[in-house]
This record gives sequence, structure tokens and C-alpha cells, in this order.
Amino acid sequence: MSEKLITLINDFHPKPYGRYNKDCPTCPETSGEAFRTKILAKDLRAFDKVIVDLSGRNRYGRSFLDEAFGGLIRKDGFTKLDLDNKLIYKHDNLESILIIIEDRIKKAEQFRISGKELD
Repeated sequence: MSEKLITLINDFHPKPYGRYNKDCPTCPETSGEAFRTKILAKDLRAFDKVIVDLSGRNRYGRSFLDEAFGGLIRKDGFTKLDLDNKLIYKHDNLESILIIIEDRIKKAEQFRISGKELD
């Protein structure tokens, strides 16, 4: 089984910020969209398991997390079952970040199934 570890602040950016690449001048390098399209979605297609370690930073915006993780379902064709089988995310100190990610994945899956936007 192939496995990939992504340490977000080392492998992507030390200060992830923003939802979309167009949101701010640095967002093409820092946004959830950039992380998802440049790294996460590609690695999920290439490896059996992908572990995203969010440790080392305690200020992830909800919009960054929603676009990076929920966007996998809304825009990249993954399902919640796919992510349950292939994706592990962790943070050494903040369980609240993990709860937000799980919530955003669930909401994206509900949207995929129903076609209705849910908060």
C-alpha cells in the first residue's frame, strides 16, 4: 500500500490563508484552492493513503479548510467514502480543526447527493 505524508506548513505554505486563488495577492500560493489543486487532490489520486498533518499552525480559516477538504467532493469528484478510505488528517494540539474539516466534508457530501447548498 502506498502512503504519502503531507506536512502542510512545510510542504505547502507556513501561513495558509484564503479560500480561492483570487482572494488576495498571496492566495495563489496560500489558499485552500491552491493546496487542494496543487497537492492534495493529486496525491489522493496517486496514493492509497494520504495523511495531512496540520500541526505547527493553530490559525486555519474555515474557508481555507472548506475549500481544501470540502472542495475535494464539490470540485474534484471524490465522495465522502473515498475520503474516509484514503484520507487521514491530524493536528497535534487542536481537535477543533479536525471537527471543522469533518463538518465541511459532510456538508460537501450532502450537497453532492442532494444538489442543495447547505450551511
